[in-house]
Amino acid sequence: MALDKIELLLEKYFEAETSIAEEKELKNYFASPDVAQHLEHYKPLFGYAVQAKQEQFTAAIPLQSKKRTNVFWLSIAASVAVLLGVSLFTFNQYNQPKSQDLGTIDDPEVAFRETQKALAMISEHVNKGIGSMKYLKEYEQSKDKIFK
Repeated sequence: MALDKIELLLEKYFEAETSIAEEKELKNYFASPDVAQHLEHYKPLFGYAVQAKQEQFTAAIPLQSKKRTNVFWLSIAASVAVLLGVSLFTFNQYNQPKSQDLGTIDDPEVAFRETQKALAMISEHVNKGIGSMKYLKEYEQSKDKIFK
């Protein structure tokens, strides 16, 4: 009768339907020396609790002293580095020669020719894009004929 009960409890255990008391009963059964032969392979599954209770942490945990002085000097060094970097950056910005060449043209005829060149280039690229649209229109017509 007890063996039947243990097998029923095992089925309930693997279906995750056991209570805590039933799990304790299973642990006690598998901790005892009189486990049925066909249930021996479940012994390590339930024997972990006994082994875990016997384990103890014996290593010493070293306590590190707080070294505030290192942090203090490190923060001062970081502040100096940031200050030096900002001052070098601003010094270089103010001492660079100012370039006034922004692509402006004083002669109106030269400006007109440069503008025509730029507009011709833009027109060429737009026309190339419009030319490729013909293929899309042809594709749409073919698709409409096929899928009607």
